[in-house]
Formats: sequence, structure tokens, C-alpha cells
Amino acid sequence: MNGAKGGLKSFLIDVVRGCAIGVAFIIPGFSGGSVAAILGIYEKLVGAIADIFKDFKKSVLTLLPILIGMVCGIVALLFPLEWALGAYPIPTVCIFVGLALGGLPSITDKLGGKIKVTNIFAFVIPLAAAFSLSFLPIGSDIDLFSLGIGGYALLFVVGLIGSSALVIPGISGSMLLLILGYYNPIVSMVTDNLLQGKNVGLSLAVLGVTGLGVVAGFILISVIMKRLLVSCPRGTHFAILGFILGSIPTSFIST
Repeated sequence: MNGAKGGLKSFLIDVVRGCAIGVAFIIPGFSGGSVAAILGIYEKLVGAIADIFKDFKKSVLTLLPILIGMVCGIVALLFPLEWALGAYPIPTVCIFVGLALGGLPSITDKLGGKIKVTNIFAFVIPLAAAFSLSFLPIGSDIDLFSLGIGGYALLFVVGLIGSSALVIPGISGSMLLLILGYYNPIVSMVTDNLLQGKNVGLSLAVLGVTGLGVVAGFILISVIMKRLLVSCPRGTHFAILGFILGSIPTSFIST
């Protein structure tokens, strides 16, 4: 009985954590990976994605409550947050930045010990990389209605890049897609075409290729991150901290 209650409690907690990760996708410049790291489930999440082929059942059971929570968080808070970001953008972003900063001890607690030169580089380089996104110009929107074979291959790569929103803490996939000029056209392909029954075949092709890139990116980057967390956990957490702190200015600039 206690085991069942414990399992249900753990499931519900992961659902709530998933809600927070889902909300991160709505906030400009925020990363679901950052929230996962702050909530202390990043390693579990990355491990489950990386082992999806090795232990499918266990991975699915681990990911299921998180995915349920992500969907619930996006559906429940999409319109309220869109309203808040439109009416009170800076205060709204400040609330989430404050929550992120308040959760940083869950990461800094793993950085104990003497700081080495390699740790400094592991922190500074991701910090600079995430911060630099604030100053990159937004690219012109790509025409998704006239893609050739090369265009669809590039679309797959775009999906790989977009998947970084969840797997790499501090990197906003939506911000990267905006810079590359794909974010608005992909959203428009869903809202203005697929949901209205227009250009259904083309819309499914575009979204399907992008989705394949996202799935491949999830698995590939998760495998890399899992190995880094096993082989050099302290340096990896320094890098995660750098990514998160470097992404904070992007949250304000992109609002």
C-alpha cells in the first residue's frame, strides 16, 4: 500500500514538474532544460531519452508523467501567459527569472570543491554562448511552400536545433528558430494551414520532417549529455550553470 502511494506521489510530482517545463516553452528566451535542471530532474530526463532504445518500457514510464505535465502546462497557461506577456511583459518575465534564480542552489550544490581552470572555462564559454544569442539578428522568414530536397534536408537540421530547447539548459529553441527565420513560418503552417484544412499534404510533410529532426536531436543530444554527466559531472554542471545565467538577458530582450 505504501509503495503504491509512494509511486502515485512520485508520478504526480513529475506531472507538476512537467507543467513547469511546458510553461518554459511559452516564455520567450526560456529553456525547458533549464527548468528541468533547476527542479532536479534533468539527469533523469536526459537518461530516459538517451536509453529509449535500450530500455524502452522504463524510459516511457519515466517520461510519461513529465510529458503529461508539459501538455497540461502549455494548454492551461498558454493564453493567460500570452495575455500577461502582452500586457505586463517585464514583470511577467521577472517572476520567472526570479523563480529560476531561486532554484539555482539545486545546481550550485553540485559544484562543491576546489575550482579548477577547466571549471572556469566550462562555465564561461556556455555563459558567453547563451548571452550572445541576445545580440544575433532575427532572420527573414523562410518560404516553406517552395522547398526542394535541400530545403527539406535543412528543415531536418532545423528540427535538430529546435530540440535543444529541452535538452540543453539555457538554450531557447524558439529563439534559435527565430534567428534562423523558421519559427514564424512553422507556427503559421500549423495555425493558418493545417488547422484550417489548407495545404494539408504540404503542412504534414514540413511538420513531419521537422518532427523527425526534433526526435533525432532529443536522442542524440541526450546521449551526449548523459555521457558528459557520467564522465565529468562537475564540469558539466558548471556548463549548465553558465548556460542558464547567460540566457537570462535573452529572456528580457526577446520579450
